[in-house]
Amino acid sequence: MRRERDHLSSSRAALRAMRHDVEALDIADVAANWVNAQVLTAQIDIRIKALADLAHTPLFFGRLDYRHAPGVELAEGAEGESFYIGRRHVHDGDGEPMVIDWRAPVSQPFYRASRTEPMDVALRRRFGYTGGELTAYEDEHLSDPDESETSSRLLQAEIERPRVGPMRDIVATIQPEQDEIVRAGVTGTVCVQGAPGTGKTAVGLHRVAYLLYAHRERLARTGTLVIGPNASFLRYIEQVLPALGELQVKQATVADLVAHVEVRGADSPAAARIKGDARMAEVLRRAVRAGIRMPTEPVMVVRGSRRWRVPAYELEEIVRELAVRDIRYGAAHDALPQRIAHAVLVQMERAGEAPDDRVQDAVARTPAVKAVVKACWPPVDPAKTVLRLLSEPEFLASCADGLLSEEEQREIGWAKPARGLKAARWSAADAVLVDEAYDLVQRTSSLGHVVLDEAQDLSPMQYRAVGRRCSTGSATVLGDLAQGTTPWATSSWAEALSHLGKPEARIEELTLGFRVPREVIAYASRLLPSIAPGLAPATSVREAAGALSVRAVPAAGLDSAVLDACREALGEEGSIGLIAADPRIPALSAALTAAGLAHLAPGEETSASARLTLVPASLAKGLEYDYVVLDDPAALVAAEPDARTGLRRLYVALTRAVSGLTVLHSEPLPEALAG
Repeated sequence: MRRERDHLSSSRAALRAMRHDVEALDIADVAANWVNAQVLTAQIDIRIKALADLAHTPLFFGRLDYRHAPGVELAEGAEGESFYIGRRHVHDGDGEPMVIDWRAPVSQPFYRASRTEPMDVALRRRFGYTGGELTAYEDEHLSDPDESETSSRLLQAEIERPRVGPMRDIVATIQPEQDEIVRAGVTGTVCVQGAPGTGKTAVGLHRVAYLLYAHRERLARTGTLVIGPNASFLRYIEQVLPALGELQVKQATVADLVAHVEVRGADSPAAARIKGDARMAEVLRRAVRAGIRMPTEPVMVVRGSRRWRVPAYELEEIVRELAVRDIRYGAAHDALPQRIAHAVLVQMERAGEAPDDRVQDAVARTPAVKAVVKACWPPVDPAKTVLRLLSEPEFLASCADGLLSEEEQREIGWAKPARGLKAARWSAADAVLVDEAYDLVQRTSSLGHVVLDEAQDLSPMQYRAVGRRCSTGSATVLGDLAQGTTPWATSSWAEALSHLGKPEARIEELTLGFRVPREVIAYASRLLPSIAPGLAPATSVREAAGALSVRAVPAAGLDSAVLDACREALGEEGSIGLIAADPRIPALSAALTAAGLAHLAPGEETSASARLTLVPASLAKGLEYDYVVLDDPAALVAAEPDARTGLRRLYVALTRAVSGLTVLHSEPLPEALAG
């Protein structure tokens, strides 16, 4: 133990030296100009932050003793080699590694090696920490046939460690099936169907960290993005990547991506479902291209003393060719004057002239050519096009003919047309339509890799919006079909991936749970036949069954029972989440305040002195708490537009607990849970 603690102290000292070396860099004579100096300074600042020594975060969590040095031909008498596995690479003053990054190839056996396939590992050692101090270790002699296989107490303790504060990394506890997904190649898209507690979100975040390690130059150039369901969720996960040394991954919600207009209105569930339907893509394509007209008159271009005439039939051929090619509307608008000018240059060359590109550009800018372009291919404002589509029934009818029924058209049309873009009460679904229209006019820029979490809740049009952001890159799609709680939630990953533009994606399923206790996940899984009959229930590796208490209380005593349950949970170690139907939140907040129980809102960071969070059921997805108090399941189900969505929302709420769940109900439980 002393030797391991000494290595930890030496490694921390080496990390401080690495940081000091970067801080001491003098770029005064290196940068050629002010711009280069600013870029270098920014890069140095990022490097300094990445080398921060987080006091309560172990610098290394494992050790591998290889029977032979990796990369050396296996032979009798060849010496082995040991490596400490940690969150980042640390080397001494001579450049010798003291800690190996968990993403390095030599670290992979820490997650993959087993007694049946030891991968030349003689010993795998796991370390236990308390408050940043090394307090224990545990050894597995993988190449020793006489040692019996046992479960790791330290691994179990790390999985079950109380959760206070934001989401933390799982780098010390990654399992073989998770590691396979994390290390999948950068060129392929992976879809992870994960039951509650299987670590799919953490797997997605660690995959980003791995890809940035393995393909840093490529992804630094093209960019990476993590997309979450809401701002609270993003605040919860925002510390995972920085803890792994990755500081430049952007995070956003789908609403952030499509924020071309201010969202101030709301749709009915029926209208939102129609606006999110993939058919709207063709409706919008027709709307954007509705202004295209075929020329009926020739164009006359005057150049000096000469006049050049392009007949109407030739102009029509040019316009039709651009229309048939179906390139972006804006690109075609820019190409049309050049195509007309080229037709003029062909005539000039036949007449013996030798025009160059400058002449073509000049012809393209002449008033006559501009007039033809304006008449045949007028400029389009995407937001104004959607505004017209939703405000003018006749225009919508012409664009939706054969796609949407008259009833569907009436459902999505605005009863009171807006007077302008700023006056319009845009809904979240409208903003996605505007984004689609923008892409029809001008191609959306693509990133190198996108992680899409809670993907089951997206509409086809939202999938298209995300897909545009990774059209030339790859994606990691994370979700659980059983947790789909929107009216348009997808019914299959094949369909969702098709809308995303990644039909060839590999689909992986995680069913081994590490977070939700065995008794709790079994209770919640009773709902699966009603909400997702095709999914297999999750199994839990947690040795402790977990605390599950289901209590019926009188309606008049429900608030009092909730307060008592919260006090009881606060007597335990870790975070507490009180989850309730959204309409119940104001009353419960008032009751907690009156009782002197301080509470937080989702996304606010818990601490040792503030451990209770009041969570609207609509924001519970993706969050986790050591102990959960669930208020009145019947009210939670009734708050949703239909029974299936309500039961799915309940399934989400039931599976947020890490150590214990208390269910309080004054109304009868749903039939599946009543037995």
